[in-house]
Amino acid sequence: MLMHGILSTEKGQRALLSFDSLERSLIEVHSKGVNMELVENLLLDQERKFSAEAISLEKSTLWKTHEKNFETWICPLVYALIGYSDDIILRLCQDIVMLKAEVAELLLPNVVVNLAGRKNLDIDLCRIIPLQLEENIFAESNALIKSIQVILDTLNELRLCYVMERTSSSFGKDNLMYTKPSSCGPKSRCTSVKTKDFTSTSTAFVISTSSWDKVYWVSVDYLLVAKSAISCGAYFTAVLYVEHWCEEHFNRLTLGSPDFSHADVLPHHIAILVSAVTQINEQDSLYGIIQSHKLASQIVTFEHEGNWSKALEYYDLQVRSEAEIQLEGSSRQKFHERCHPTMSLSFSNTEDEMRQRKPYKGLIRSLQQMGCTHMLDLYCQGLTSRKGQFEQDLEFSELQYEAAWRAGNWDFSLLSMGDSSSHLSQDPIRGHFHEHLYSCLRALQEGDFREFHSTLRDSKQELVLSINHASKENTEYIYSTIIKLQVLISCIFYHLDMSWNLPWATSFGESMKSSTEMRKLLSEPDVPTLDQLSWLNTDWSCILKRAQLHMNLLEPFIAFRRVLQILKCTDCTVQHLLDSASTLRKGSRFSQAAAALHEFKFLCAGAGEQNSALYWLGRLEEAKLLRAQGQHEMAINLAKHISQNHQSSEVISDVYRLVGKWLAESRSSNSRTILEKYLKRAVMFAEDRNHTDKKSITRQSQTHFHLAHYADALYRSYEERLNSNEWQAAMRLRKHKTKELEALIKRLKSSSKASLGEKTDYSVKIQELHKQLAMDKEEDERFQGDRDNFLSVALEGYKRCLVIGDKYDVRVVFRIVSLWFSLSSRQIVVNGMLNTIEEDKQRSRNSFVVDMDKKLAAENLLQELSSYHGAIIRQMKQMVEIYIKLAELETKREDTNRKVNLPREIRSVRKLELVPVVTSSFPVDRSCQYPEGSFAHFKGLAESVTVMNGINAPKVVECLGSDGNRYRQLAKSGNDDLRQDAV
Repeated sequence: MLMHGILSTEKGQRALLSFDSLERSLIEVHSKGVNMELVENLLLDQERKFSAEAISLEKSTLWKTHEKNFETWICPLVYALIGYSDDIILRLCQDIVMLKAEVAELLLPNVVVNLAGRKNLDIDLCRIIPLQLEENIFAESNALIKSIQVILDTLNELRLCYVMERTSSSFGKDNLMYTKPSSCGPKSRCTSVKTKDFTSTSTAFVISTSSWDKVYWVSVDYLLVAKSAISCGAYFTAVLYVEHWCEEHFNRLTLGSPDFSHADVLPHHIAILVSAVTQINEQDSLYGIIQSHKLASQIVTFEHEGNWSKALEYYDLQVRSEAEIQLEGSSRQKFHERCHPTMSLSFSNTEDEMRQRKPYKGLIRSLQQMGCTHMLDLYCQGLTSRKGQFEQDLEFSELQYEAAWRAGNWDFSLLSMGDSSSHLSQDPIRGHFHEHLYSCLRALQEGDFREFHSTLRDSKQELVLSINHASKENTEYIYSTIIKLQVLISCIFYHLDMSWNLPWATSFGESMKSSTEMRKLLSEPDVPTLDQLSWLNTDWSCILKRAQLHMNLLEPFIAFRRVLQILKCTDCTVQHLLDSASTLRKGSRFSQAAAALHEFKFLCAGAGEQNSALYWLGRLEEAKLLRAQGQHEMAINLAKHISQNHQSSEVISDVYRLVGKWLAESRSSNSRTILEKYLKRAVMFAEDRNHTDKKSITRQSQTHFHLAHYADALYRSYEERLNSNEWQAAMRLRKHKTKELEALIKRLKSSSKASLGEKTDYSVKIQELHKQLAMDKEEDERFQGDRDNFLSVALEGYKRCLVIGDKYDVRVVFRIVSLWFSLSSRQIVVNGMLNTIEEDKQRSRNSFVVDMDKKLAAENLLQELSSYHGAIIRQMKQMVEIYIKLAELETKREDTNRKVNLPREIRSVRKLELVPVVTSSFPVDRSCQYPEGSFAHFKGLAESVTVMNGINAPKVVECLGSDGNRYRQLAKSGNDDLRQDAV
């Protein structure tokens, strides 16, 4: 009847004609053409039915979500709201929304938009709806997360109407389409259907929003809505509502004045923004939002930067502060309980109580991130013993279960939580993943087949449900849940179940063995071998590649692989610990990497493998970790110890390469020692292996690149010295000495009448000058020879790097072409280029293609402009070269978010009076007349730069302007687009 009624309207017929032939053939069987009499009868029947039910929107029972699921909440609500609508299609759908929650959810935004356009109602919906929303939907007691999501979608539809109308108004009012005034009376429903069908309210051109007081029609507390948006993972929506609140509260888009009050609580709008930006991967926004040095703000900053030791320190301070406050307020709480005994049960559920628990949970997370498993276990036990404080906290329970399975504590038992999480059962986002994972692993350890599969099934269902209900804005949660679902459960447990051929690989219903036999067999599970774990290692490699060192996703999986030690597979555990230490180091999780290496060495020592290649690879990883932690001298000494005590070709090449690289970076040895004793020997050891596997090829390419890169750096330093003012002064002095020597010799020959003493003086001076010039010439020849030798080594290394592998293709090709352009007159460079092209013909066709016509045209244009604006172009070239050097400045991963001193050649740039600061702003003169002093000119760069996160390690530098200001700028190399960045 619903389909028949809708197709009996003109709008229904237009919709039917818009379908393709197949869809139309399926639907038109319900259509008999436009029949307004039928529609009118249907609406009259529904009107009488709705009036008899006398449903009031002012009753909170209709809006409350307590003890309701989503279906029992949304169906009656939408049914009641449609009762006040004047849209024919919506009114025809009134009965179906009571039966189908999906239809009710789909129509709710359209219903509210239609109600927003209604006038002359005998009920003030603009007052009732926001009041009910604030009391029931946006209240902290609302655990039905999907109800918040649906209301947010509805408010967004209202906002779309508001924004689209104002956008369209710029094109003229004639283009706007508003609904015709309704002929309905002041009652809630219009019984006449003689008016034409109303346009669907799903677009923003349906109703007039000019009379709205607010963007969202209803007058709601934007900050309350933003807080609710945070609770359901709609972080971008939360930021939008905070912006609306700030504009309303401060009369402009600003965060207000910094809060330096004594209370250690962030202002509500700041706290909500912090909660949002920490979840949407906004690296820099946090520093602009936090405007004070309160404990809470400092903790957020430390967690954002991964400084968990400082976060632990501040959480401890926060816990102590909370303890003092609780002690002072204990008497007030007892008085409150005596006066209000019925409210004592709900006292622990208040926002203040949740705030008091937060530092304890922060301590647990900090200890976990630092890898302090023993301290974490003792701390959790101490908190668990506090009966009544954490028993009804699901988050605390999950933290404990996570700590238990990470530590392999299979005797862990949590105090009974009773019905603690009953109020959270409606929230699919807050799950019991760690509890289920702990149960699965314990069942795997004990061989409990039934428990393993039943818990695994429940965990899968819960994760799928949580993804289904998660907000699309909460991408980090979705990604982490997919990791949990696909990797930890589907993939890992599938391989545990099938690949290892364990006794419990038979189906649950198999009856080939009695329960007694099955239990006996399952009590002694097989131990998997490394070959049987190949599937798991393949999965690990794929995940590692896709995650791209996103440690929030990778670290839980690393911990799970570690727990495989419960299967007593020692070989697998040792290899995993080494892989984990490397990954954790690259992800800047240094404390966890150190813990993995400590356990690695302990297991190797227990198995008597101190001389194996795997053990020395672990020691080399330890040296890398020391280097990443800033202990440069210790790292070099350990690497030298490895080179002296282990000569395996698998390890020794990397050892010599790293020692040479680290000595070069720290400048703690002379260049010849680094080049001859370490980098060249690293190349020799790498070439001797003659392996063709991908790892060996990568190692060979890496050693050749580091040798070439260091030799190239030496060549550039020699070139800079040859072009330096000091060298030019030495050349002038040498020239002066040569002239002086020639003059003395000429004078000696022509002084036949001179006394013997004078001739002796001339001879002594001539000998001294001749000796000095001979030494200068020898030094010059040696210097020139060293420079040419370094250039030759660099060209040969770059060539071998290109021929062997493709890891450094871009960097090497650009450097070779740069050398070719700048040294095209030197035969050694030309020969090096030709040899490289000859040995690497295929890639050379694409790599060394240069449009010489464009190059010559650009040079001619610059030459012509130089005749008019030579000084400006020369200074501009200087500035461009400085920025290029700055962008290509070599940095290390551990330099991220740290200040790095600039090389002297960049710092010593002179002020350029004719070049403006490129990032400064100044008013535009229509006459294009800019007298001297109109803009700040380039005066130099600060002493250091800050290395930011990014593939090409962008650097933030401060440019010094002639106006005394410092201008922050971003220097990037590679293919990154600067327009995507904001500093």
